[in-house]
Formats: sequence, structure tokens, C-alpha cells
Amino acid sequence: MGVTIKPSDLQFKYRRKKEFRDETKFQGKPDPHPFDKEDLYEVIPMFEAVMNALQRNDGAALYELENILNSIPAGYQPKREDIFDFLVEQLEQAG
Repeated sequence: MGVTIKPSDLQFKYRRKKEFRDETKFQGKPDPHPFDKEDLYEVIPMFEAVMNALQRNDGAALYELENILNSIPAGYQPKREDIFDFLVEQLEQAG
């Protein structure tokens, strides 16, 4: 059973870019599409994938992912696959 994250589980607020809501979101690698760290509809599937990959389902891990994501400079849009690898690596190092 995979992790399911609701907007109310998050500590930060993210924009809901409804015009992109129905577009395919991160489902695993490879995924060369750009990642928008400010779009709720991008953030939740990414966090779910990272937490599933690390078999974590705790709030502390989720908050750490948010802190890591929010440390990335504004305007920088890495590929989804790259941000996935980065978040997995960072969360593993954080413990």
C-alpha cells in the first residue's frame, strides 16, 4: 500500500495550478519533464513517490521533504527525475 498525502498534511501552502491539474504527473523514472515546486499538483505525487521509495510514512519525513524542496532557489526547474533522485538522497541522509 502506497503513501497517500492530502493537502492538509503539508506544512506549507502551494498554489493549485488548475490549468495543469489534469496533465500527467510524476509516476517514476524516466521523467524528463520540468518539475514545478510551487504547484500542489506536482508536489504531492513527488512526495508520495519519494516516501514510497524509502518506505516512509511519517510526518517528520514529509516535513523534511518540504524543507528540502523549499531550500531550492526560486525559478530553478529541474527535471522531475532529477528532483526525485535529489529528494531521495537528501531524505536518506537526513535519516
